[in-house]
Amino acid sequence: MSTETKTQLETVQGSGTGSCCSSDGACHDTAADGPTAGVTTVYEVAGMTCGHCESAVSSEISAIDGVTSVQAVAATGQVTVVSDAPLDEAAVRDAVDEAGYELTGTV
Repeated sequence: MSTETKTQLETVQGSGTGSCCSSDGACHDTAADGPTAGVTTVYEVAGMTCGHCESAVSSEISAIDGVTSVQAVAATGQVTVVSDAPLDEAAVRDAVDEAGYELTGTV
């Protein structure tokens, strides 16, 4: 490395410019957008055996006001629901019943 190149490198590194990171080592000025905060509840659902079952349960639960995310897994019989606030269990039970399955509890 030549003296000139070394001097240029030190100048860029010392100035906090020319890089994605600032001089204090932080790579971002603000926090990255992540998942929104919410209430996560894991329900146990009996009778799911395939992807179609997962889709049916997810679709019905997603229709409940305040639900932001649903992930049903037939292999475990668990449905993870993220919502803005705690959900009324009767509403979740009704949604699961409408899909043709049985809500057996929470984890």
